[in-house]
Amino acid sequence: MPRFSVRWMVAVVLILVVGGAFFFCEYLIYFPTILKCAWPKISHARGGEGIDGRPMDSAVRAMVLSDTHLLGAVGGHWFDKLRREWQMERAFQTALWLLRPEIVFILGDIFDEGKWSSQKHWEDDVRRFHRMFRHSTDTELVVLVGNHDIGFHYEMDWFKLQRFEKVFNASSTRIVTKKGVNFLLVNSVALHGDGCPICQSVEKELIKLSRDLNCSLQNSQSGSGVMDSCEGSQLYPPTPPIMLQHYPLYRVSDAGCTGQDAAPPEERHLLFREKYDVLSKEASQRLLQWFKPRLILSGHTHSGCEVLHDNKYPEISVPSFSWRNRNNPSFILASVSPGSYALSKCFLPEESTVIGVYCSAGACLLLLFLAHCLWMKGLLQCLSLCLLGKHKSL
Repeated sequence: MPRFSVRWMVAVVLILVVGGAFFFCEYLIYFPTILKCAWPKISHARGGEGIDGRPMDSAVRAMVLSDTHLLGAVGGHWFDKLRREWQMERAFQTALWLLRPEIVFILGDIFDEGKWSSQKHWEDDVRRFHRMFRHSTDTELVVLVGNHDIGFHYEMDWFKLQRFEKVFNASSTRIVTKKGVNFLLVNSVALHGDGCPICQSVEKELIKLSRDLNCSLQNSQSGSGVMDSCEGSQLYPPTPPIMLQHYPLYRVSDAGCTGQDAAPPEERHLLFREKYDVLSKEASQRLLQWFKPRLILSGHTHSGCEVLHDNKYPEISVPSFSWRNRNNPSFILASVSPGSYALSKCFLPEESTVIGVYCSAGACLLLLFLAHCLWMKGLLQCLSLCLLGKHKSL
C-alpha cells in the first residue's frame, strides 16, 4: 500500500475518533438521556381530591430546576466556566426541544457571585444567563432568588434585591397563576424574622398573599360573593398553592433522604444550621400555617430529598442542575392541575460518563499512533526518532 494512502487512512480515522467523541459528548449524549424522561400522568398523582384522571392537556407542564450557579469573574476559572455552562445550556435547550414545558421554574442561586459582583460583572453574568436559558414565547421562565444572588441575610440589601428583580422584571415574592394552579414564590432569604427592612417587607407581602388565598377559598366555599372581611383582597383560583423557594423548610438533616441523587452517605447525618442550610423552625411553621401548601419545592442543598412536614405537607428538594455541584444533575417534571399533581425526575448525563468517553477516545488515539509507528518504521525506529527530535529541541 502506498505510504501516502496509509497516512490518509490514519488521518481519517483520527478525525473520526476525535470528531465522533466530541460530537457525542457535547451534543448527542443529551438526547438519549432526556428522551428517557416523560411527563407524569396526573391520574397517578398525589394530593388530588376528585380531579384525578383529567386529560393531560388540562394540566400545567412545569419543569423545575435549581442552583445553576453561573460562575463569576472572581472565583470562576475560565475552563470551569466554559465547561459547566456549556453542559447546562445543552441540557436546558435539549429538554425544551424534547419536552416542551409550559413553564420553567429555577429555584434560586442563579448566579454564584451575585452577592458581591460589580455592576459590570453582574451585567456579564446576566447576559450569559439569557443566552444559556433562552426560550420561545411558548415557555414562561420564572426565576426565584437565592442567597448567592443577593447574599445571605447579613449580606443582602435593597440594591442587590432590586437589581435582581429588575433583571427578571418581577417581585421576588408573588403568586404566578397558570391554568387555575397557584404557584407561590417565596423570597426565603428574607425570612430570618429579625425585623430587618427587607424581612418586614417580604413578610408583609406574604401575609397579604395568605389573606388573598384564604379569601379566595372561603369565597368559593360560601358561594355568596365576597365576604366583608375580604373586601379589597385579590381573588385567585380557590386551590391550595404549590410553594416554591430556595431554602428548604426546617429539617434536622438529610438522614432520611434516599435515592441516587441524595447527599453522599457520609454527609447525610450532618446537622443542618437554621437560617443557613434550612429555614428556622419558626419561619417554616409560619409558612405552613399561612398557606397550607399541597407541595413545597426547594433547592439550596444541591441534593435530592423528600420530606413530609406535619404528616401532610410534602416537600421535594431539587438537586443542582450543574456538573459543578454534582456528578448526576437532574430536574423535576411536574404535571399540575387545580386539584392534583404528579412528579417525575429527569437525570442528565453524568460528568464521569463524558470524561470516560474522552479518556477512551484518547486511548484509541494512542493505540492508533503506536500501530502507525509499527506499520511504517517499526516501534524501535519510531522511538529513536522521537528521542532524536527531543535532543535537537534541547
